[in-house]
Amino acid sequence: MPKYTLPALAIAAIIAITVISCKNTSASRKPSVNEPDKGTPTVDEHNADSDSTSSHAHSHTNRLINETSPYLLQHAHNPVNWHPWGEEAFALAKKEDKPIFLSIGYSACHWCHVMERESFENEPIAKIMNDNFICIKVDREEHPEVDRIYMDAVVALSGSGGWPLSVFLTTDLKPFYGGTYYPPDNRYGSQRPSFPQLLTGIGEAWKTSRDKITADADRLTTHVSEQLTHVIPNDGTGLSSNLLATAVESLTPRYDPEWGGFGSAPKFPPHGGMELLLRQYRHDKSEQTLEVLTGTLDKMASGGIYDQLGGGFARYSVDREWLVPHFEKMLYDNAQLTHIYLEAY
Repeated sequence: MPKYTLPALAIAAIIAITVISCKNTSASRKPSVNEPDKGTPTVDEHNADSDSTSSHAHSHTNRLINETSPYLLQHAHNPVNWHPWGEEAFALAKKEDKPIFLSIGYSACHWCHVMERESFENEPIAKIMNDNFICIKVDREEHPEVDRIYMDAVVALSGSGGWPLSVFLTTDLKPFYGGTYYPPDNRYGSQRPSFPQLLTGIGEAWKTSRDKITADADRLTTHVSEQLTHVIPNDGTGLSSNLLATAVESLTPRYDPEWGGFGSAPKFPPHGGMELLLRQYRHDKSEQTLEVLTGTLDKMASGGIYDQLGGGFARYSVDREWLVPHFEKMLYDNAQLTHIYLEAY
């Protein structure tokens, strides 16, 4: 297990979220007539409880079959013993003294579906998950409050986040390790472990290094709690244009003068950065600010990230040149980009 230098989530916040989420979950779920009274059902046991039509059509059925979320229902026939977010799963984790593996995603998420296909539909990987963890699947569009807390924890641990969000929790719902997409094999070498390696390592650490995991989880909980509750004191000075200029100064060194945008591949349309540059240009009429702004917008519009036939922008480009798009168009991306292009024009 790696050494963690940053801490995790707010106990008070988690408890509050859990209570609210459980109420919402119980209100929104379809009534379940097949849920067992005790223990962790094996996939076969749960499948035996399913109706005869589904058992003929699918070799596995888990508790997500009783949910209403289309995203959760997509995972209802995984060999993983998925639980929805709720008290039943939390109680089972404590009863069986197993850590929780929490997977958060949404229906339009490409890499969520990749990880399902590669790992959650893989029976040997599912067995490792079922043997060592209580597995919970969450639709972030149903539980944005849960997603926000655990996303903050993963960002604190790794410096970045995204979906699918993969988080390991103690039985008290405190996160102690997490990331996003993990491959089923060692294709990324030392840069990213395979999912089976990660599962096996954390499962073993839970048995042999519990005190360290608990201490890490407590620190991370405290850190995220402080971030969620932090209030910037009002010193009476208010906001000024200097703050905008400072933000632009920190952004422009990352500009790619050849291809526009910021940083290297993969490149996402920088909505917030473009809005910031627009506002600063109105203040200072800086040619440098204008170049960063128009250089990025022009390169994006002439690149493959823009659908030259059907219109609209893809979610991101897999390369530095905006040439090869990730074939997924998001309404929120295009809404923001439409506004930015109109203002820039």
